Amino acid sequence: MNPSTQTGYLSARPMKQNHSNKLGLYPLNLDKNRDGLVFIPVSYHPSQPAPFILTLHGAGSNAKAGIMPFLPLAESQGLILLAIDSRRQTWDRLRGNFSVDLAFMDLALSQVLSNYNIDSSHLAIAGFSDGATYALSVGLTNGDLFSHIMAFSPGFMAPGKLHGTPRLFISHGIEDKILPIQSCSRKIVPQIQQAGYEVVYQEFAGGHTIPANIVLNVLKWFKSSSS
Repeated sequence: MNPSTQTGYLSARPMKQNHSNKLGLYPLNLDKNRDGLVFIPVSYHPSQPAPFILTLHGAGSNAKAGIMPFLPLAESQGLILLAIDSRRQTWDRLRGNFSVDLAFMDLALSQVLSNYNIDSSHLAIAGFSDGATYALSVGLTNGDLFSHIMAFSPGFMAPGKLHGTPRLFISHGIEDKILPIQSCSRKIVPQIQQAGYEVVYQEFAGGHTIPANIVLNVLKWFKSSSS
């Protein structure tokens, strides 16, 4: 295992593009069993940097579930989306250490960031439930890559060494029975604020989900703010 993978630090960075002509929704084709999805809007042009979101699913789920909250708005917003499958039922950091999931993430990011012109000031990592926990953990460790972090109903956070100053958006349902808000986001948000990060925090009447209005709010915040 690469030592940087064990620390949670990613090597992928936006770079000179190979100018892929693939548009729409297509598979990553990096793994036969647990792979991922890429979405490129038809409005994309290599001369114009595009906003980008890496999306992470909840436990026991997959890339399709991870990408779905953003997919209906991606074309109109000009978003490039990448969703990956965890190697196992959930993400490695929730089982202890950064390892195989981070390595696969690095590979997937390298593929997309080398093929398309990505706006480095709007390069986000997002996740729901266990995916939100992983997004916080990876995002704070790689805040010099990710300009924004979006965490929908996270359970906790376990970053490695902190880098950069990403902006954060966290949401949580006050009726969440799976990851209760009192022991999760209401503890996480003050910790992040005390560490000096800029955080937008929104609670909503509902359970363990991502309401449509929260997606609208996070995309409005994402497009209007830059680190």
